[in-house]
Order: sequence, then C-alpha cells, then structure tokens
Amino acid sequence: MYEDKSIAVLIPCMNEALTITRVIEDIQVSLPNASIYVYDNNSTDDTAKVATKAGAIVREEKRPGKGNVVRRMFSEIEADIYIMVDGDDTYDAKNAQKIVEELIKTGSDMVVGARQGASEKHQRAGHAAGNRIFNIIYAVLLGREFSDIFSGYRAFTRRFVKSFPALSAGFEIETELSVHASQLRLPVSEISFPYSDRPDGSESKLSTFKDGIKIMKTIIVLLKEYKPIYFFGIIGLLGALLSVALAIPIFIEFTKTGQVMKIATAILCTGIMVISMLTITAGVILDSIRRFRAEMKRLFYNIT
Repeated sequence: MYEDKSIAVLIPCMNEALTITRVIEDIQVSLPNASIYVYDNNSTDDTAKVATKAGAIVREEKRPGKGNVVRRMFSEIEADIYIMVDGDDTYDAKNAQKIVEELIKTGSDMVVGARQGASEKHQRAGHAAGNRIFNIIYAVLLGREFSDIFSGYRAFTRRFVKSFPALSAGFEIETELSVHASQLRLPVSEISFPYSDRPDGSESKLSTFKDGIKIMKTIIVLLKEYKPIYFFGIIGLLGALLSVALAIPIFIEFTKTGQVMKIATAILCTGIMVISMLTITAGVILDSIRRFRAEMKRLFYNIT
C-alpha cells in the first residue's frame, strides 16, 4: 500500500534519554523502511547520543519550544508521508503503520492519533481537565473534526506539511495544526491508539497553568484570525446591548419629563454604540480579508 512512498518519522525531543530508544525501536519494527529523525531541543541529558546509538538521524533546534522544532522539521525534511510522534513513549509507536494505512486508505491530508484514556491517565489532574475543556472549546468555536486536538501523534501528506505556516513557538503547535486543517476544510481523519503514562523518572515538559494560558490565548487569537466576523461581531453585539440597557432608563425618563437629566450616561451610551458599530464593521472587513487569505493558502496547498 505504501511501499513505493518515502516515509519520514519526526520526533521532537527534549530530555527524553530514558524513553527515546524504545520509541525508535518500535518505529523501526513497524516501519522498517522509514527514515527516523530526532530533533534535539536543548536537552541537558544524553538524548542526542542515545538516539544516534538507536539508529536515528539526529539534528538540533536551539530555539526552545516544540513549535520551533516542528517548523524546522517541516521545512528541512523531504518525504511523501510524514509521521510526527513525541519521544516520551506515551504513544503506540509500534503500530505506526496503522496511521500510515489510515492516511492512504481515507485519502486524508492529516490523521490524528487520538489518545484512548488520555483524560484519565495524565499524571497531573490539571492536564486531564484542561485536555477535556480545550477540546470542547475548539469543537464549539472552530469545528468538530477532532476529538483530541492536543495529540502529538499525527501523520501528514507532503502538501499539508509544506503548506502549513507553523507560526506557534510552543505546545500550541498542535492546536495550530488542527486549525489549519479546519480552515482549509482539508480531508482529515482520526484513529484511536492506546495512551500510556510516562515511565517513572520521565517528566512532562507541560506546565498546567502556563501552557494552558498559552493555548487559550492561541485559540482566541486563531478565532480572531480565522473567524473575525464572530470574534468582533460578538464583542460589538455585547457592546450594543450594553448601550441599549444603559439608554432604556434615559428614554423612559425623557418620555415622562421631556428632558434628559443624565447627560453623561447619554454620552456614554452613544459612545459605546458608535464603538460597537465600528467593531462589527471591522469584523466584516477583516472577514473579507480572511477569506482572501484562505483562498491564497488553498491555492498554495493545491500546487504544493
């Protein structure tokens, strides 16, 4: 099915000396003809040395953050099919051929390896709760194509990889990957894999609150960029409703007395309404620009 295609397995790593050998060996068994690239992101342990010994091609990315690593991997590596998997041995790397088969069978541009039991097996309760909450927020605001937007186990076609802008610097990169597919309405699919907790001695690089805030900020920014009519429209509508609510007592007073006694409030209502209308207008204009940008991205995707 995929014997005639070149496959690159991309593994972003920082301080995964304890687990990287297992991940590489599982990939080698599942996809013996794949080229395995480990990108070391400023590890202070022997990750690079261990990965080289296990048979991977090791490269470095000095800029800290998973997004920076993914950007470099996507720009440097040439292949027909790409698999991205974390080096922490929490994903089912020994069945990597299944995600490749799903990519080809469904004609998808991206297949997400949805984690079975990720919400229950996280070592930190905050991670589990955040995973559930952000998946719900994404489904409501941006699309319901995915049940696990934070999965680090994915397969891509070449045209997805080469058309993906990769602007995020950190762990928000998974959200950006999902939004890119949702915006361009690319063919995507999911396949479930068992999820394992990190082995003893291996620590997560995620900070529950710090990275949670970054991801929430990313979702808000991406909503502004990809659905400005909703983002600015909601803000403008709320402002207009506030203006009307403040104006009702003034209007009632005017009908009874023929005078406007609360001049400051009346000016405030007018100002809020003007700003609200300008906000809605900005949303309409930006939505037209967004549509043009999406068309350009789609054209670039089609010719890649």
